[in-house]
Amino acid sequence: MQFHLNGFRAGDPHVAAPADEQTLARTTGALPDEVDVLIVGAGPAGLTLAAQLARFPDITTRVLEQKPGPIQLGQADGIACRTMEMFEAFGFAERVLREAYWVNETTFWKPDTEHPGGIVRSSRIQDTEDGLSEFPHVILNQARVHDFLLEVMRRSPTRLEPDYARRVVGLTVDRGSSHPVTVTVESSEPDQETDRVTVRARYVVGCDGARSSVRSLIGRTLRGDSANRSWGVMDVLAVTDFPDIRLKSAIHSDDGNLLIIPREGGYLVRFYVELDELAEGQRVDRDAVSVDDLIAAARRILAPYTLQVHEVAWWSVYEIGQRLCERFDDLADAAVGRETPRVFIAGDACHTHSPKAGQGMNVSMRDAFNLGWKLAAVLRGQAAATLLATYSEERHAVAKELIDFDREFARMFSAKPSTDATDVDGVDPAEFQRYFVKQGRFTAGTETRYTASLITAGDRHQHLAGGYPIGRRFHSAAVIRLADAKPVQLGHTVEADGRWRVFAFADAADPAGPDSRLRALCDFLAGDPSSPVVRFTPEGADPDAVIDVRAVVQQGHRDLDPGSLPALLRPRKGRYGLIDHEKVFCPDPRDDVFDLRDVDRSGCLVVVRPDQHVAGVFPLDAHTDLAGFFDAFMLAVGAAQPV
Repeated sequence: MQFHLNGFRAGDPHVAAPADEQTLARTTGALPDEVDVLIVGAGPAGLTLAAQLARFPDITTRVLEQKPGPIQLGQADGIACRTMEMFEAFGFAERVLREAYWVNETTFWKPDTEHPGGIVRSSRIQDTEDGLSEFPHVILNQARVHDFLLEVMRRSPTRLEPDYARRVVGLTVDRGSSHPVTVTVESSEPDQETDRVTVRARYVVGCDGARSSVRSLIGRTLRGDSANRSWGVMDVLAVTDFPDIRLKSAIHSDDGNLLIIPREGGYLVRFYVELDELAEGQRVDRDAVSVDDLIAAARRILAPYTLQVHEVAWWSVYEIGQRLCERFDDLADAAVGRETPRVFIAGDACHTHSPKAGQGMNVSMRDAFNLGWKLAAVLRGQAAATLLATYSEERHAVAKELIDFDREFARMFSAKPSTDATDVDGVDPAEFQRYFVKQGRFTAGTETRYTASLITAGDRHQHLAGGYPIGRRFHSAAVIRLADAKPVQLGHTVEADGRWRVFAFADAADPAGPDSRLRALCDFLAGDPSSPVVRFTPEGADPDAVIDVRAVVQQGHRDLDPGSLPALLRPRKGRYGLIDHEKVFCPDPRDDVFDLRDVDRSGCLVVVRPDQHVAGVFPLDAHTDLAGFFDAFMLAVGAAQPV
């Protein structure tokens, strides 16, 4: 973490200096007449988006939430490895790690054929494969995730807080206006519904859940399978002799199925309990199910093990169904490519599925992570508005893949254990385990891969960096920072700050020598008129304000003189012109990043998007190709267009 750039400041370095009073009045006072971005819903998606945008004082963002205040107990709890990587970009991954339950292993149980009516452990496996991420799969209450995101917002220059007890009751779009979305907002407090205000926004994002008012107001519909199975879920403090109570456990029994998810704190446990099969079009009758019914079902499934529940912290009943919107913005199909989307939906507002695979909160937050930097780039005049169309294209494909996975996962988990090979309606517990292992990378969130587009290059040069697949997230690796010999994770340099990264993996030549291709690259980026750094960095801004160039050299950290490196890798920044010494990294001798990520020793460029996904791989001296990639969607300084 870097701070003190523009002068020494005592106190918590995580708290940014506040914006000017005029800006704070727009972000913390009464709802203004006009905003740049209006976020509807303060759930995981809405708060992730707000946390991103809150760091930009030049963007007026407001968040509406119909609940009277922050949630105290959330429903989602699973945090995938990829989401932990995202949390690192926001600066609170370590806090989550300290509090959370770590899912290290998973056990599978099946009916005990030797003792009918009982269950027996069939296998025990590692939950996440080695090397998949530097972070584990963890469990933490959704409310705590909200707390961390709210804290990021409060510590930002804009001091952004949600406007609680506010709901959207009207929305219209007039594309000829500078603030084309008109939103009618009313109080959600009892007896105050007539207290209405109108807000005009450049963009609106509906993060308001499965019953999204924003989705309805733009005419979108969730379509998909009807629910065919009901489940109960409860967080309990209990005493049991079941041996795997502190391990994630999938249990198939003759009396139903159960998923056990240990919770943070060492004592709390979540049970997902199978209930009844539903008829076509039937909805679960929640009034007909009590928490005692869930406890009784859990006891039957766990038999012969005993279960004594002393306290139920939370419980609910739900139906399994997979539904998806046709688009995640307000554009008609005929308008795609001709008009700019003005209203977006994210999270449960545009895709719903079962909770047992732990994907809902994770995918929702990554929807917002995908959209936030794009909105910021367009609003700040850095990128053309055409960039915004990539949100629906990219995230709809991810959601469709999730729906297909969840449909099969839910089917296999809900099915009765098969009795023999002729039992077509049941599922072999071993088959379910194989599917669980096979889909491990998907559930970890690391398999998401964006296809070629405006902001994702083709794979012509993929062979230069086989371990950085284009479209997938930038897979971190241990390196040694040259200036201070500190072991760090390379991926942790990609913060949620809206900047692009260009990682220059150097050739073997001395970077100070005349034959160094790394030096030639830096000379081009620093001084050539066609350089994306030159073209897209505003006058007076730090040289890495838009595109942050970093280098990974092949020499050991004791074999190079940092002072001999190109000036671009030792940029002067801030009001004092201080030198940034943290741009160059060397291989960790215990696990060389060039070998670990299959990077060609001749060198290459790995371009990383602000949401940590690899946008392209280019030869180290492909200066023209690199410039052309950015030219396709970024705006040169002074070439801003209406947003």
